[in-house]
Amino acid sequence: MVATEDSAEGRLLPHERHLRILEQARARSRVEVSALAEELEVTTETIRRDLSILERQGQLRRVHGGAVHVQRLGYEPTVNARREHQTSQKSRIGRIARDYLPDGGSILVDSGTTTLELVRQLPADLAVSVVTNSLQAASLLVDLPRVELMLLGGRIRNVTGAAVGSWTASALASLRVDVAFIGANGITPEAGLTTPDQAEAEIKRAMVDAAAQVVCLADYTKVGRTQLCRFAGLSEVDVLITDTGLDAGLAAELSAAGPEVIRA
Repeated sequence: MVATEDSAEGRLLPHERHLRILEQARARSRVEVSALAEELEVTTETIRRDLSILERQGQLRRVHGGAVHVQRLGYEPTVNARREHQTSQKSRIGRIARDYLPDGGSILVDSGTTTLELVRQLPADLAVSVVTNSLQAASLLVDLPRVELMLLGGRIRNVTGAAVGSWTASALASLRVDVAFIGANGITPEAGLTTPDQAEAEIKRAMVDAAAQVVCLADYTKVGRTQLCRFAGLSEVDVLITDTGLDAGLAAELSAAGPEVIRA
């Protein structure tokens, strides 16, 4: 049966179709436009639009006749590369995250471009102790007069500028903070929070364990993706702050797994 545009669009919601495409891209070496169109009962034009959207989100890389999942390419963008994506959404997420800052308390700030937006928007008069493994965050925090800054030591990953390893984990094991602001490369109801690198996953896990409250900051392109290393379940996350690019139905699925979901 050849699908028409009208009948095709009614079978699955766009975000459901995108999740199906990503599942196939992760399971195979590549996905083909014609095969996806037949499988999902949509036109090839619909699939091409879907692949373009997913490529702009950084989840697929278009190739002739189809696409390849970025994990298949062994691709992990650097901090500088990721900084250019979803900038307005990350800024809004950072502003909302300020509502969870404890005045006079202590926080952990994970490495990542979205958590860095929170650091950029810290109130100048806020008295808070900040522990971070991010060189970029530390360089901004050091100039704030009422911030007591503690930079975690360890091996620095040049991809992310994050301290990782046994020194970092050992320091975190002795800490208990009010709030941890954590980033993630992938978020699904089933897998929870994931990231591509095992060393970073271990440190993120240690941050979750060290915090009384866990707030995850992630733009909507991270939702529906599963990376190699799982470091937390959604039931361990108190709040997920994302943006309005996240479909309301998918936000409800995430919320049912544990956290309060806020779309900034």
